[in-house]
Amino acid sequence: MPEVTEDATFRDEDWYGEELVDRHFVRCTFFDVDLTESVSRGAVFDGCTFGNVRFNSSRHTDSAFTRCAFQRCNLFEAEFTGCKLVGSAFAQCDLRPLTVAGGDWSFVGLPGADLRGVRVTDVRMREADLTGANLTGATITGVDLSAAQLHHCRLSGADLRGSDLTALDPTAVERAGAIVDATQALVIAQALGFEIR
Repeated sequence: MPEVTEDATFRDEDWYGEELVDRHFVRCTFFDVDLTESVSRGAVFDGCTFGNVRFNSSRHTDSAFTRCAFQRCNLFEAEFTGCKLVGSAFAQCDLRPLTVAGGDWSFVGLPGADLRGVRVTDVRMREADLTGANLTGATITGVDLSAAQLHHCRLSGADLRGSDLTALDPTAVERAGAIVDATQALVIAQALGFEIR
C-alpha cells in the first residue's frame, strides 16, 4: 500500500535528489522546499499547494499533480513523462525550459505563462487556459488543445504539427512563422471563413 500523507505542511525542507515512489500527498502544503533533481514515480499530489518550491532538473514519471496550485515555483529543466496534472494552476512560475511527454494536462491554468522554447508532445490539454501565454519557438506537437483558451497567445515560430487547433482563432494570436501540417492548414482556413473545394 502507498504511504499516504494528508493535510501536512512542509516548510524550508531540503528534499534535494529525493526519490518519491508511490507516495501520496493529499491537501498538503509545500513552502520553500528544495526538490531539485528529485525523482517521482507513481507519486500522487492531490489538492496540494506549492509555494516557492524548486523543481529544477526534477524528473516525474507516471505521477499525478491533480488540482494543485503552483505559485512562484522554479521548474527549470523539469521533465514530466506520462503525468496527470488535471485542474492544476501555475502562477508566476519559471517554466523554461520544460519538457512534457504524454499524460493529461486538461483544465490546467497557464495564463500569461512564459513558455518560450518548451517541448510538449502527445499531451492531452483539453480546455487548458493558455490565454496570453508566450509559446514563441515552442514545440507543441500531437497535443489535444480542443476547447483550450488560446486568445492572445504568442505562437511565432512554434511547431504545432499534429495538434488539435480547432479552438484557435488565427486572428487573435501572434502566429508569424508557426509551423502547421496540411490538415491543420485546412482547419485554420475554415476558421478564417474560406470555403475549401
